[in-house]
Parts: sequence; structure tokens; C-alpha cells
Amino acid sequence: MKIRSIFIISLSFLLIYCKKKPEIGVITEKAMVVSARKEASKIGSDILKKGGNAFDAMVATELALAVAYPYAGNLGGGGFMVYRKNDGEIGALDYREKAPLASHKDMYLDSLGNVVEGKSVLGAMAVGVPGTVAGVFETHKKFGSLPIEEILQPVIDLANRGVIVTKKQEKRIREYQPKFLKANKDSILFDKLWKENDTIKYPALAETLTRIQKKGRDEFYKGETAKKLAEFIQNNGGIITEEDLAKYEAKWRTPIVFEYDDLRIISMSPPSSGGVCLAQIMNTIESYDLDQYGHNSVKSIQVITEAERRAYADRSHFLGDPDFVNIPLDTLISKQYSNRRMSDFSFEKPTSSEDISHGNIEMVESDETTHYSIVDQFGNAVSVTTTLNGAYGSKLYCSELGFFLNNEMDDFSSKPGVPNMFGLIGAEANKIEPEKRMLSSMTPTIVEKNGKLYMVVGTPGGSTIITSVLQTILNVHEYKMGMQEAVNQPRFHHQWLPDVIKMEPNGFSPKVKNKLKELGYELDETNSPVIGKVDAILVLPNGKLEGGADHRGDDTAVGF
Repeated sequence: MKIRSIFIISLSFLLIYCKKKPEIGVITEKAMVVSARKEASKIGSDILKKGGNAFDAMVATELALAVAYPYAGNLGGGGFMVYRKNDGEIGALDYREKAPLASHKDMYLDSLGNVVEGKSVLGAMAVGVPGTVAGVFETHKKFGSLPIEEILQPVIDLANRGVIVTKKQEKRIREYQPKFLKANKDSILFDKLWKENDTIKYPALAETLTRIQKKGRDEFYKGETAKKLAEFIQNNGGIITEEDLAKYEAKWRTPIVFEYDDLRIISMSPPSSGGVCLAQIMNTIESYDLDQYGHNSVKSIQVITEAERRAYADRSHFLGDPDFVNIPLDTLISKQYSNRRMSDFSFEKPTSSEDISHGNIEMVESDETTHYSIVDQFGNAVSVTTTLNGAYGSKLYCSELGFFLNNEMDDFSSKPGVPNMFGLIGAEANKIEPEKRMLSSMTPTIVEKNGKLYMVVGTPGGSTIITSVLQTILNVHEYKMGMQEAVNQPRFHHQWLPDVIKMEPNGFSPKVKNKLKELGYELDETNSPVIGKVDAILVLPNGKLEGGADHRGDDTAVGF
């Protein structure tokens, strides 16, 4: 008995010793920026080093991503910011794009009432009124500490100096070049065969940024840039006018706030569906012993999948722009409602999505947004997700101004019951109306623990954004992982329709997958090479910061 015990103890030590050590992310003492490109993270971090705050760094990082990461970083798109100041004040900024004044609910339908394929995705008709420039200036006006000229200068310098092409960027550009040719009348900067280690310079974008630096926000919405932009869009068959640009305003919102165990979670409110869906899912799973079931175990995947199924079904029916539709927010994010929705769940078999609603929908994967997280040396935190919607947006590139334009109009319901490019079904609440903001899945999120800043997290990923943010938080909280380890884990996703669990290939054990199939779940690993690209920051017990920069992209944490 004694010998056997010694053998077991020795074997346990051996297994612990042989177990691969989890990867630890970049750790800094005071401040950190994590974004999709090293160049943008460094510019944001340098602004903090100069004494700027998280909001100054937000402006710098956002605009630097427009230069370094044109795939999703932008002047021609929009986004959402959630913030927490060092005194505990929280808030959210909505600089989501808007439908042009000339838009209407049937604008993407043919004479028979069918959706015209590609019209809401490719070219000038897909473009919503951009909000990014308004968003960064609104942030700076309220919270900025350094002069805007000083914040923009390193971004302008980067555009003039150029950005080195990475292997992943080379592949992306090559993949989308056929669509650039379709969307643009003339050749554009990205038609050239760019290769890894080439340098792409952006002189036209540098000029646009210089005009904005000198003349401010109104240069983009009412000045020379606005005139050129409206003329370019109309010459390419679009409907955005100078009036559309002049009328655009970013809007302060009240974030979605809810409790999960000893965490307080602050996330984005409508017109983003992120915070509401995250609250519904986390309220639903809170009473289950996920930590005891184990990470990515059959039971954990079942509980999370069934919670996601119900939340995404609700997303389709209730959510839209709160300036246009009444949303039963208090009910949707209440624990009683979530528990009631889960009352028919059983570990013995899956709930059918058809029992919750109907439809047989093809889902399209995407990671074509970008997120960045910032914590400054003063203790302020900013979580921002920004996008052009699809990769390089509408693929329409304004060579004179130096940036791509979004295809955000596809995030409306072109026709209720018909899926968008991410396979998400829309309803009347998200129909197209002039000046309305389209529904989004973006989920910039900040987490407190015991009243103190704990995590800043977010990701791109289309409809998978919400579930990627969820799993990252759970990996830290339930499964006691560090930030980088939490970000590195394989992820899965369910969105009500289609009724399948999407899984990153080779990330889940055959035993777990076989058991899920036996229970009646349909799995799909074919179209999910990437589910989210999370960029997050964890405040460690000693007050230092650990960055989680996703290896699925060129994402990098920089700080001091």
C-alpha cells in the first residue's frame, strides 16, 4: 500500500513536471495597450509615456490602426467604446455608422421582393455614414489631456513612413484583390502584389489626417474631406451626401452592467447586441458548476451552447437601435428571465433551435473587425471595438483620401428572416430606416472584481464576438488561467441558427467531440479556422498588468 502510494505520488510529480507550462503574456508595471498591430500598440503606449491618459491613447491607437491595419482599422467605419475611470465612473460611446437619409427598408430588394445578392456587401451602396472620426474627437473633447495635434502627429508620421507587410497581411491582401477589382473603377494601392517585408506608404491618408489635425472633427464631416468623400461615393453609385456627413454625431450611452459571481461586468449597450447577449448567457450559466465540470468539457460546452442558443434567438427578435425601437432591456438582462429561458434544458439531449424558432440558415464566419484594450498609468481603462464590417469593408477605396469605406449597411435586416453575411437573422427591430444605426455584435467589455479594475477584453469575429469574450472571461474566472493562456485556448460558438456548434479545428479532444455527437449535437470544424482574435488585459494581484495578445493575428501588447 505504502509502495503504491509512493509510486502514485511520484507519477503525479512527473505528470505535473511534464505538463506544458502555460504561456504568460507581456507583463508591465504601469500601463498597456493591446491591439491588432505592434505599430498601433506602440503609438498608443508612447502617448501614455508622454503623460497622456487612456483616452488620448484611444485616439492615437484607433487612428494608427487605420494606417497599420486597413483590413479593419479605419476612418471609413465606426465602433463602440466602453470606459472605466480610476474613480469608478463608467460609460460608453456609440460611434456606429448610420443609414444615409436616402435609404429605405426595401433598398436591397428586387422587384419581386428578393434580396439582391451582394448589393449590401460590395461597393458604394453598402456604405453607412462613417462614425470613427466623430468618435475619437468626442472622446478627446470629454476626457483628453494632450493636444490633439500632438496625438495625431505620430500617426501621420507612420502613414508617411509606411508599414511593413506581415505574412498574414500579404495573404489577406492577395485573397481580397479580386473583390477590389470588382468594387473600384480605377486601380488602387492594394492592387499591387504586396509581399511580406514590403513597406506600404500611405501619403494620401497622411494628407487627410494632416487636414483633420489642423482643422479638427469638422474637416471630416463638413470640410474639404467631406466634399471629396460624398462626391466619391456618389460617383461610384452610392447615396451618401454632404448633408449625411454634416448631420452625423457620436452618442454617449449607458453601458449594460450585470453581476456574475463576485464580478461586475460592464459591456456595450444597443445598438450593439454584445452586452445584452453576454448578460443573458452569463446569467443563464451562473448557477452551473462550470469550474467543476472542467474547461471545454462535455458538460461545460453543453451549458454554454444552450445558453448561447437562447440568447441569440432573443437577439434576432428584440434588438436594434434604441433611438428607433423599444427594447425590453431590464427583462432581457434579468436573472429571472434567463433562468426561465433555460428551464427546458437537459444534459441528456440538445434543445432544437427549431423549438425556439425556425429557419435553416447558412452561416458565414468572419473575423473582420478589430479590438484594442488600454489601461493607463492612472488606472483608467478603455475597451474599444471598431470595424469596417467585412474585410476591407465594401472593398471600395477612396484613393484621394487614402482609406476603405465600410459595408455596414449589411448589418441591417435587408429583409426580416433572411440572414446577413454572418448568418445572423434580423427582424423588424433592425430594419433599414434613415439615420438609424445598424445592430452589431461588438462587445467591448470591462470587468471589475471586488470594486477594482480586473479585466479589459474584446475581440473581432462577427457573430462569434460575444462568445469569444464570454469564453475568455470564463477561462480566467472559472478555470483560473492567466490572460495570455485564456486567450490562447481553442474556442467554440453557437448562435441559434444554424443549429451547429462551430469549433476551432484540432482544439478539442476526440472523446469530447464524440460524446457531444452521441448526445445529438452537430459539430462543424470546417469553416472556423479562427473564432475571434481577443486582445485583453488582466490586472494581476500585485497590481501589474498581463496582456493577452491573440496569436491568431499579428496582435501585440506594448506597455511600460
